[in-house]
Amino acid sequence: MIKIKNVTKTYNNNITAIKNLSLDIPDGKIIGFIGLNGAGKTTLIKMMTGILKPDKGTITINDLDIIKDALDAKQNIGYITDSPDMFLKLTGIEFINFISDIYNVDSKKRKERIKYLVEQFELEDVLDKPMQGYSHGMRQKMMVVAALVHEPKVWILDEPMVGLDPRSAVVLKKMMKEHADSGNTVFFSTHVLEVAEKLCDEIAIIDKGKIIYYGTLDDLIKKYKKKDLEELFLEVIKNG
Repeated sequence: MIKIKNVTKTYNNNITAIKNLSLDIPDGKIIGFIGLNGAGKTTLIKMMTGILKPDKGTITINDLDIIKDALDAKQNIGYITDSPDMFLKLTGIEFINFISDIYNVDSKKRKERIKYLVEQFELEDVLDKPMQGYSHGMRQKMMVVAALVHEPKVWILDEPMVGLDPRSAVVLKKMMKEHADSGNTVFFSTHVLEVAEKLCDEIAIIDKGKIIYYGTLDDLIKKYKKKDLEELFLEVIKNG
């Protein structure tokens, strides 16, 4: 479970990206995080993962404060960033082992997890090659493997489908569903409303640093009496 309580984040002392935001993200569900560019999605995700520190408020991951109990809290998290362009001089297997070392994944479990994940995303043929020679999609798949190698309880995924080929996107969606069905937490941002419609149990819509809707998509459709998802989203933003 993720608990966000009264969180505020301001940049340069005058640009408030997140405004006194509170949100409880339960176990056993897939929660979609939706908002316009600049609405505060990535800022909130970076605070949830401990990359940024809130100016005010608290964030806990399975009852562990992401700032005060940072190492223990982060052991619970699998995080896929919005950019796969990192550590590109490493080969794929070097990168996965590097992340496995950070999370203290033992050799037996590591071997099993790497084999399973690499096969799922069809990466066997590129593991020994530097990631700087990968396509964007290959890099994205490697980020997914590295994020999940330590079997985290809480998945926080920032636009995880971007760049994935259709088969890999299907595989990741299946994994997300299985993870939630096992009683764990899946929280991901997306610009693709159809993905949210088909995959999410609930959605959280953010605008100008505030959550303006949190609940099921069905309830939102009933409230605004609109079935076109783009029109529905724009109507919610308009009404705030």
